[in-house]
Amino acid sequence: MFVNAAIKDVMTTLFEAIGLVILVVFIFLQSWRATLIPLLTVPVAVVGTLALFPLLGFSINITSMFGLVLSIGIVVDDAIVVVEAVQRHIDEGMPAARGHHPSHERSAGAVTAIAFILAAVFIPVAFLGGISGQIYRQFALTIAASVLLSAFNALSLSPR
Repeated sequence: MFVNAAIKDVMTTLFEAIGLVILVVFIFLQSWRATLIPLLTVPVAVVGTLALFPLLGFSINITSMFGLVLSIGIVVDDAIVVVEAVQRHIDEGMPAARGHHPSHERSAGAVTAIAFILAAVFIPVAFLGGISGQIYRQFALTIAASVLLSAFNALSLSPR
C-alpha cells in the first residue's frame, strides 16, 4: 500500500516536472525543438535509474521512491542549462551547427561539476554502517545515479 502510494507520488512529480519544463522552457526560449530536449532527458534519467536497480540489488521501496522524487527536481536543471546556452548562441546569429561548440565549452564544465559534486555528496552516505546505512543506501545511490545519467543526457543532446 505504501509503495503504491510512493509510485503514484513519483508519477505525479514526474508529470508536474514535465509540465513546468514545457511551460518555462517554451515561454523563455520560444522553440519547440529546444523544449523537446529537456522533456526527453528527465524520463530517460528516471528510467535509466530504474534500470540500474537490479544491477545494484535494489528494490522498489519507500526509500528508493523518495530518492527518485528528489532526483526528478535535480535532473531537470542539467538539460535546461545546456539548451539555454546553445539557444543563446543560435539567437546571436551563429549557425545551429556551430552553436553547439561554444556553449559546450562553457556549460559542459558546469554541468559536469554539478553532477560530480552531487554524486560526491550522496555516494558516501551509501557507506554508512548500521541500520541507517542500509536504509539510506538506496536513497543515496538512486540520487547519484540519476544525476550522473542526467548530466550525460544533457551533454549528449543538443538543439540542432
